[in-house]
Amino acid sequence: MTAVFDQPSLLQRVVPWFSGIDRILALVVLVLCLVGLTTMYSVGFDHGTRFVDHGRNMLIALGVMFLVAQVPPQRLMTLAVPLYTVGVALLVAVALFGITKKGATRWLNVGMVIQPSEIMKFAMPLMLAWWFQRREGQLRSTDFVVATVILLVPVALVLKQPDLGTSLLVLSAGLFVIFFAGLNWKLILPPLVIGVAGITTLIVMSDSLCQPDVDWKVLHTYQKQRVCTLMDPTKDPLGKGFHTIQGMIAIGSGGVWGKGFMQGTQTHLEFIPERTTDFIFAAFSEEFGLLGVLGLMVCFLALIGRGLVIAMEAPTLFSRLLAGAVSLIFFVYAFVNMGMVSGILPVVGVPLPFISYGGTAMVTLGLGVGMLMSIAKSKRLIQS
Repeated sequence: MTAVFDQPSLLQRVVPWFSGIDRILALVVLVLCLVGLTTMYSVGFDHGTRFVDHGRNMLIALGVMFLVAQVPPQRLMTLAVPLYTVGVALLVAVALFGITKKGATRWLNVGMVIQPSEIMKFAMPLMLAWWFQRREGQLRSTDFVVATVILLVPVALVLKQPDLGTSLLVLSAGLFVIFFAGLNWKLILPPLVIGVAGITTLIVMSDSLCQPDVDWKVLHTYQKQRVCTLMDPTKDPLGKGFHTIQGMIAIGSGGVWGKGFMQGTQTHLEFIPERTTDFIFAAFSEEFGLLGVLGLMVCFLALIGRGLVIAMEAPTLFSRLLAGAVSLIFFVYAFVNMGMVSGILPVVGVPLPFISYGGTAMVTLGLGVGMLMSIAKSKRLIQS
């Protein structure tokens, strides 16, 4: 006599978990991880266990990605306010009694040392997407004012640490949500015009503005130095301009085909500073050349493009805003890192996604991909 209710096998219980994995997105991420491991093996050969640690960080990030993919977007939405509140509270705690290293107060000891600003990279789009979901169908200009306040509070706290790179990522994540929510172009154009005018003025008057006795009220001294170094890194080739100059030399020396795996002279003769972290793109470019760089850019474009497709097909406003913002966060990561290494943007300490060494950043990126997969899964469940 057969049982009325058969217990499902372990395989039957596990298979639905993997239904949340978007195959295209997963394939692109795995390719980027493979590129990251290959590059790290070359550039980190004399950095102790850095290659092994990089692989461990990737496995943790992939685990986080898989787990978050199982969380429905509705549950993610309920986490928005608590996560944002905790993030802001931790940033305030950092300002009051944080740990200072190399002149920056960015860390907090809570039994272990953490960097709370990392939380805000995805807590911010979650919070703003939650806010606009609540106001759906009755959006007013005051709602955008509230969203701006929600955005600027943590950005100001991160800037105070100071951490220009992370504040840029948090700011861009929030601005993407506000833009996708339907911000009027009349409000977008004035800041753009002011920004272009400011950059033009800086370029034209760089010689006078970059004098040591000129004080930039809105920026810290080291931030002013980074901007001035961008204008002309050759003014201090062995100091502030060294990173940028060596990065550009490495990229140029790779040529079209590259020097070959583990054959980069700039890399292995240790001319490239921070070659396993912020400047790993320079090492990659030297060894794999223009063709390798183009292939890497195609991978990033595929990641961003797939994320935007998921955003367009998302079933709710919250999901659309979150997926769109997360997708463009990856664009900011890649664009800023490649730009600063190539000498077209200031050095701000933004890692190259899935390529640069760094445990916290890697896990954060896995969290972002997991959110995209969660949204993709919710769309398929609704259609079925």
